[in-house]
Amino acid sequence: MIMQIDKILRIYLGDTWALLTEFVLIGVALLTVYAVLALILIYAERKICGFFQCRIGPNRVGKWGILQSVADMIKILLKELIHINRADHFLFRLASFVIIAASICTFAALPFADGAHVIDFNIGIFYLMAVSSLGVVGILMAGWSSNSKYTMIGAMRSGAQLISYEISAGLSLLTIVILSGTMQISEIVAQQSEMWFIFKGHIPACLAFLTYLIAGHAETNRGPFDLPEAESELTAGYHTEYSGIRFGFFYLAEYLNMFIIAGIASTMFLGGWMPLHIPGWELFNNTMDYIPSVVWFFGKTFFCVFLALWVRWSFPRLRIDQLLNLEWKILMPICLINLILMTLVVAL
Repeated sequence: MIMQIDKILRIYLGDTWALLTEFVLIGVALLTVYAVLALILIYAERKICGFFQCRIGPNRVGKWGILQSVADMIKILLKELIHINRADHFLFRLASFVIIAASICTFAALPFADGAHVIDFNIGIFYLMAVSSLGVVGILMAGWSSNSKYTMIGAMRSGAQLISYEISAGLSLLTIVILSGTMQISEIVAQQSEMWFIFKGHIPACLAFLTYLIAGHAETNRGPFDLPEAESELTAGYHTEYSGIRFGFFYLAEYLNMFIIAGIASTMFLGGWMPLHIPGWELFNNTMDYIPSVVWFFGKTFFCVFLALWVRWSFPRLRIDQLLNLEWKILMPICLINLILMTLVVAL
């Protein structure tokens, strides 16, 4: 179908305009999926949070409260953009766009189904790590430009946290790069057609999966790693002074970053859109092949999201020294040893 659309556009518009039109269409499609997923995740978290706390959750706006997220989105869009005195207005406005741009560029690299690759570089993992790390720039810009002590402290905490935990997340992904022998995401998924890496990669792959989930969860600034947005200490952290659609950008990026971390975990360790196959079980494998690839990807990703929400509502917030000690004294040494272990496994 995609090839047919491409041919029709090239016939009527020519190569250059057809290419530009396709870029716009893909961009609009990505933004639509991005926004819809954010609404679903917000609703899902509220319902799961209610379940863990023995509450009902949203139940008024629409059947089962399903339109509550839509109502909140409309409310944010209609809210006034408050002018902040003595703020650096250029950086203040730019910060929210930097965060959302970094999130969307990372989101575009996820393989949502068989053939559904928007971006598929031969250095895809390097691209993911590079683009996802740009979000911290927007956070630091937001904290500094707001001219507030609360936002500045929140931004400094977030900067220290994100830069620290990116190391463990990157080392965990490199463990799978060593196992697969490639950095191209589509090739990594293709190599898991017979068996997912979490099973094929022995103990090092399982350790890498666990460390990536912990480091990735810390990178999303969510409990128990939510020190940059600690309401009891910093009001709302680095985006305290934001309102309206600008605050909405931060809110949107935060939820989608949770989905992106889960999507990368499912792609690298759980086979992405590949179905579950067990060697020798031909009938079982053929049955699994009937399930659409998009269902496999989103099913695995939402499973990882559920794990993140489970952790958030089960553990108390860490102190800043405990948070950094966990990374530098525990996670990073484990990841480095695990990287050597995986190298030995591949070599032998």
